Amino acid sequence: MSAKVYFSKTITPEKVLELYQMLNVELKGNVAIKVHSGEKGNQNFLKPDFWKPTIDHVKGTVVECNTAYEGARNTTKRHIKLFKDHGWSAHFPVEILDDEGPDKVLEIPDGKRIKKNYVGKNIEKYDSMLVLSHFKGHPSGGYGGALKQLSIGVASSFGKAYIHGAGVPEEKWTSVRDHFLESMADAAKSVVEYFQGNIVYVNVMKNMSVDCDCCAVAEDPCIADIGILVSLDPIAIDQACIDLVYACSDPGRPHLIERIESRHGIHTIEAAAEHGFGTREYELIEVE
Repeated sequence: MSAKVYFSKTITPEKVLELYQMLNVELKGNVAIKVHSGEKGNQNFLKPDFWKPTIDHVKGTVVECNTAYEGARNTTKRHIKLFKDHGWSAHFPVEILDDEGPDKVLEIPDGKRIKKNYVGKNIEKYDSMLVLSHFKGHPSGGYGGALKQLSIGVASSFGKAYIHGAGVPEEKWTSVRDHFLESMADAAKSVVEYFQGNIVYVNVMKNMSVDCDCCAVAEDPCIADIGILVSLDPIAIDQACIDLVYACSDPGRPHLIERIESRHGIHTIEAAAEHGFGTREYELIEVE
């Protein structure tokens, strides 16, 4: 059975909320709103005012986790300061899920590469999640979208190293690439199961650089903006974004595709689909 993916070429804060409401789903209880706070110096991340109508509507808490590399987001103190500097705290309640240990361990008995996922223990406060993703390239994963937000995004600082290293944190930058991508799929599965599917996904194809928002020094966007996608299926929404990149005629298209293909980015989607917590088959429902 295919998944429904709502899509609009109109990229505005109001359109994000409109598409979200078309799902006709109410996220229950205490809602964690997963965003990317944006590394200090990054020019491409989507700012809090872009997300404000949707976050205000959902009435959740903006959440993030600390990074596994040096920078402005690798400790809670630095990360909270950056949230303030980037304007998030002025609009929304903010929480760092792994502000202090020990991490919460999500078991993945059928994981292909990793059998455990280490996430911030504050995830226990939440009943559902809204995953707000900026779709773009990524230096390690080829692309970043919903599956990356579920995996690397929700993982604690240690958990990020664990996923990157395919279970060996000390090899976080040297592991076999496909093993890292399969570990992301494993980790994403564990988060979907933790929330029992009570998750909504938004991917915004705007400011698309080959680099991630975690890069302090990132390339400028290389391809024209494409649109907003919303779905209940993280695999379908990422597959739809990839397909839209391939289908576009923008002259910057080959540069982004080279980044995706050179890192074998599609393999994260392939591995996630094998787990069965979503599907690569989708119906793209275009909204004016």
